[in-house]
Amino acid sequence: MTPKNPASIRSVDGGFSPRDMTDDSEPSPIDIDLRAILAAMRRNLIAIAAILATALLIGVVATLLMVPKFVATSQILVEQQADQIIDTEGPQPTVSGQESERFLQTQVDVIVSRSLAERVVESEGLADNEAFFAAQGVEYPTEEDLGGIYSGRNALSRLREDAAIELLQSGLSVNLPVDSRLVAISFESTDRVVAADIANAVATNFIEANLSRKFDSSAYAREFLGQQLADAREKLERSERELNQYSRAAGLIRVTGQGANADQETTLSVTNDTLVQLNAAASQAAADRIAAENRWRSIASQASGSIPQVLQNPAYQALLRQKSEIEAQLAVERARHLEEHPNVLALEAQQAKINQQLSDVGEAVKRSVRLEYEAARDRESDITGRVSAIRSDALDEQDRGVQYNILKREAETDRALYNTLLTNFNELNATAGATSNNVSLVDLAQPPRESSSPILILNVLVAMILGLIVAGVYVFLREHLDDVVRSPEDVERKLGINVLGIVPNVGDADPQEELADPKSPMSEAYASLVANLRYSSSGGLPRTLSVTSAQAGEGKSTTSFKLATDFAGLGRRTLLVDADLRRPTLHRRFEDREKEGLTAVLAGERSIDEVIVASDRPNLSLVSALPIPVDPSALLSSYKLEMIIEELKSRFDCIVFDAPPTLGLSDSPTISAHMDAVIMVIDASSGRRGAVKSGLRRLSMVNANVLGAVLTKFEAKRLGSEYSYYTSDYYAYSTKDGE
Repeated sequence: MTPKNPASIRSVDGGFSPRDMTDDSEPSPIDIDLRAILAAMRRNLIAIAAILATALLIGVVATLLMVPKFVATSQILVEQQADQIIDTEGPQPTVSGQESERFLQTQVDVIVSRSLAERVVESEGLADNEAFFAAQGVEYPTEEDLGGIYSGRNALSRLREDAAIELLQSGLSVNLPVDSRLVAISFESTDRVVAADIANAVATNFIEANLSRKFDSSAYAREFLGQQLADAREKLERSERELNQYSRAAGLIRVTGQGANADQETTLSVTNDTLVQLNAAASQAAADRIAAENRWRSIASQASGSIPQVLQNPAYQALLRQKSEIEAQLAVERARHLEEHPNVLALEAQQAKINQQLSDVGEAVKRSVRLEYEAARDRESDITGRVSAIRSDALDEQDRGVQYNILKREAETDRALYNTLLTNFNELNATAGATSNNVSLVDLAQPPRESSSPILILNVLVAMILGLIVAGVYVFLREHLDDVVRSPEDVERKLGINVLGIVPNVGDADPQEELADPKSPMSEAYASLVANLRYSSSGGLPRTLSVTSAQAGEGKSTTSFKLATDFAGLGRRTLLVDADLRRPTLHRRFEDREKEGLTAVLAGERSIDEVIVASDRPNLSLVSALPIPVDPSALLSSYKLEMIIEELKSRFDCIVFDAPPTLGLSDSPTISAHMDAVIMVIDASSGRRGAVKSGLRRLSMVNANVLGAVLTKFEAKRLGSEYSYYTSDYYAYSTKDGE
């Protein structure tokens, strides 16, 4: 049998999609198929046109329904001038470009601030001006609009004031041109006069507020410096008083430095020398304790007789010599006398006494090592405690010296700050009121003659852009949610199988006449399908081939008959078997339309030779599906089907089975399980992905070898120029062209 997933087979008739022609080219970084997009647009051209027309109509109607708005603009000149309270001597520092831009942007932020809006609303009485609210397209606030936010006797006034401020800020815009100090103040309103008045009011109030801010800042600075000067004087007195009190209370002995350090003071300290000596003693005590501890730990767990200190003890060595002598005498006596002899007993008693003495001496030496360790530990602890106490006294003494220096520096700092503030205060009093305004009015706003909005061209353009977006979303959703398999790419992308052939739609022409004409597009398409099948496996054409479809009426019977005819035309003994036991069609081609076929053989009523009918074409034989059985599934599931196929394979080179549809029936999977290869026929005009995938799933459950699909009733014109290759004149040449 052929492989389950053969490579895609391509031929000149269109057994591949147009994009397959560029498979060997370098992949594009952005995979956008413009031809597919154009084809999708062409298929949805009516819907796209309707969406764009609707968007255009909405844009025009919305423009006509909009209330015209007017924009009036006033201009002011903002000079770069540093606000200096103290007039310093010498040239003024140059202001960088970045600082200049920051200054101008700050002025713009002040113009659009809420504080200036409140000033304009108050000076122009906008909170009580119903015409202003009407010009901005807002109803004049009443008590019904209070809600629960405002309360009290002045609730309505505060509501109207806040509403007027919000309307003013929403209609106000400020433009700061590049490389210019002219600031344009614009206001938008449905009333041209109101627009001009508000723009002028904002400009004049900004100029007045800027000048008032300069005078207020000078007065505030004098008041602020006066308060700071009084605070600095009080702080200086307090810091000097605290320094004197602390030096007296701390009792520090301070000595003036000598030589290079004559301008510095040092502190005499008795505790420092003591601390140095105690630290040295503590280090030695720690070393002694560690040595004693090591000696003790090395013998703590050992027997006294094996400790070097014990073995080196003179008393212990003398006892060992005595023990050796007594043991020698005891050995002599035991050789002469029995164990109960008085001499033996006396020597044994002496031996036991000496052993006890050896044990006592060993334990005493071991105890002395432990006592030496404990004494070293106690000595270290005592010295460490004294070091801690002395260290605490030394640190306290150092802290007192540090605190004195801190208080001294604080007093010096307070004195310097007081002198600086006093100088600045005197200079500020001398220069108060010498400032000038750096903002001036250049152009007053005039009532505009033409409205600024709505703009018909802009609204139509925006409507068209939105319409294109909506149309794109519509086409995208429709194309991706569309379940119909129309093109070879749909077969490969939606079903995951190869396209073996594409059979064009003949329209109103008779399919039988098209098939009878070897030069018709339909005949050429089937000829290409046969050529593809010849290279579908290493053995060439499959011996047994099942042709099925997901549903009835997709062209599987026509495909089966044409394939069998073309196989026979190649000189192969071919048998076409009508395996659709439910709706047979092949018997209609017989002179005897009642000729029994596959059903009779499966039922055991006829032999194979009795049902085979020779056709009018060389090498082609036919077998009908008659008679129609009561239970087709039971007949096809019997063991006889496999026996019949094996016998037919011994007689014919190619056997084509016209199988029933796969959807809802078990007949086609049963037949396909015994076939070398299976072809799925799909109607390009009505084939549904769900139905075809369900059929393919049923075939995969029986391990059927599905070579690929044949796309029938294909209309390239409906898919656009992307598939114009399939409508080429190559398939429509006449007999005269071939002469």
